[in-house]
Amino acid sequence: MLESLGLDPMEERVYRFLVATAEADITDLIGNLGIDAQTVETILISMRVRGLIRTIGPGRRRFAAVAPDIVLGSQLLRHQQAIDWARREVDQLSEEYRDSVRRRDAGRLVEVLPNRAALQERLDHLQETARHEVLHFCRDHETVLPSEENHAEFAALRRGVEYRVIYEKPLLAEEGMPADIAYGVKLGEQARVMSWLPVRLTIVDHETAVLPLVQVDGISEQTAALIRGGQLLEALIALFECYWERATLLRIAEDGALTERTTRCPLGPDDLYLVSLLVGGASDTSIATQLGVSQRTVQRRVSNILDVTGARTRTQLAWRAATEHWL
Repeated sequence: MLESLGLDPMEERVYRFLVATAEADITDLIGNLGIDAQTVETILISMRVRGLIRTIGPGRRRFAAVAPDIVLGSQLLRHQQAIDWARREVDQLSEEYRDSVRRRDAGRLVEVLPNRAALQERLDHLQETARHEVLHFCRDHETVLPSEENHAEFAALRRGVEYRVIYEKPLLAEEGMPADIAYGVKLGEQARVMSWLPVRLTIVDHETAVLPLVQVDGISEQTAALIRGGQLLEALIALFECYWERATLLRIAEDGALTERTTRCPLGPDDLYLVSLLVGGASDTSIATQLGVSQRTVQRRVSNILDVTGARTRTQLAWRAATEHWL
């Protein structure tokens, strides 16, 4: 059992005997372990050199085991460090291998899933093996699993996988959907909503995406593309992040209902007009002229607006004004 730490079976027998008896001499070892004298001598010399045992008593002809947590614990730590290093090397080599395969055979970047069964099977597998994060566009009129059947997502959430999901707004009006979404949010899903989404999309660990292909309702079988890496995947990730920034947060109210975050604009009409000029690209000089004030006054008012809204920069202010519909 201790071979991984450098002890062969005979050495392990001697070490375990010394641990159990506290100390022993060569005669004890020969009599109790059934090993000949020459073999015992050889084993003891080897174990002393490696610090596994020490000599004690008059004439130093008795032997005792060094504490396992000292001598074997340090070896175990070194082994663990070596394993961690090897794992990192394997991960790096695996990534290099995948990149090499992709460059050599671009056809492996995209796999067509020919029917609904294959699509659902692959989506379940991807969620079951997800390690970090799943991104998802959930469109209206698509098949959405009710909470009691959505085992793959909820199991992944429980083991620490992050989910970021954007729902199309009409879904919130469907019977049972708000309760299903609220259940996922309670488990840790980050949910947002938009009035419209361009496509159904699932991205797992920024490594694999599933994108449905052309389907004519009631005529053709649903097909999808499985995309592994490459610039197409990077474009889909960028598409998701763009919509995520613009989407409205869904939260659970005190009564347990699912609601959209609503942010009351903290600015008055005069400040909103100034913000509209900033968003339109007007310079401070131009704004000062239109408002009939000095440029320094414009800068002071902008600074005050940043403080009131919590924005750190003018760009962030413009983004908040757009996403929270202040203008």
